[in-house]
Amino acid sequence: MPTPPPSGPLVTRDSLAVQLRQLGVETGEILLVHSSLSALGWVNGGAVAVVQGLLDALGADGTLVVPAQSGDLSDPAVWGNPPVPEEWWDRIRATMPAYDTRITPTRGVGVIPETVRTWPGALRSAHPQTSFAALGPRAAEITEGHAPDCRLGERSPLARLEKLGARVLLLGAGYDACTSFHLAEYRIPSPRVRVGRPAPGGGWETVTEVSITSDRFDELGHDFERDRPVVRGKVGAADARLFPVADAVAYAERWLAVHRPREEEIPHPGA
Repeated sequence: MPTPPPSGPLVTRDSLAVQLRQLGVETGEILLVHSSLSALGWVNGGAVAVVQGLLDALGADGTLVVPAQSGDLSDPAVWGNPPVPEEWWDRIRATMPAYDTRITPTRGVGVIPETVRTWPGALRSAHPQTSFAALGPRAAEITEGHAPDCRLGERSPLARLEKLGARVLLLGAGYDACTSFHLAEYRIPSPRVRVGRPAPGGGWETVTEVSITSDRFDELGHDFERDRPVVRGKVGAADARLFPVADAVAYAERWLAVHRPREEEIPHPGA
């Protein structure tokens, strides 16, 4: 049976740039983008055209930032999708390649961030599991100094984006993908967890980190959008939302403390 033709809409680099500007993306701004290629429709040129359209909308003075996470660089004991046999764990820990900003692929964030990561001139932050990639004149300022024991907190690109007045673009992605909400988790009482991963110089290391979770971020996003000014529109077939990082963080700090308190959920290691 033949594959049915795509239902559209037909999306191009030029149409993306036009619709992004109509939505409110400004030339020269810093934009943190969470995205879904499939939500956009039939994109002529795929993820490459999307990145080109974003860069066109931002202009030469703008900076594009995406999550470039590599959560598979983690302890096999916590893997569940799929799990691996326990008898493999020690061997996996001993042989897992260490994080390399140049070659470690993204995982679970979609093809658009992976395209940005490999784009000529892209820079990437140093955290082995929750890095960000950036293109543009502020890329180095945003990605430098990402502390190895601070996934999405004060010493991560998120705090720099907040300080620099960056905005978030949800491009076919939901609020469950909004990393800015995680910065709020570092500013309220939160449990700590031990996080295992391959060490930069070889071997295995474990660091103590704030426990982060996107649980109930969809509810948080619903209330945020109800109470705060969020620009909404369409880009291609995708629902798009545009708002300041700082607004999202400040709202999440208050909301999470009331609606999702977690300070007693997991005891601090060694307590």
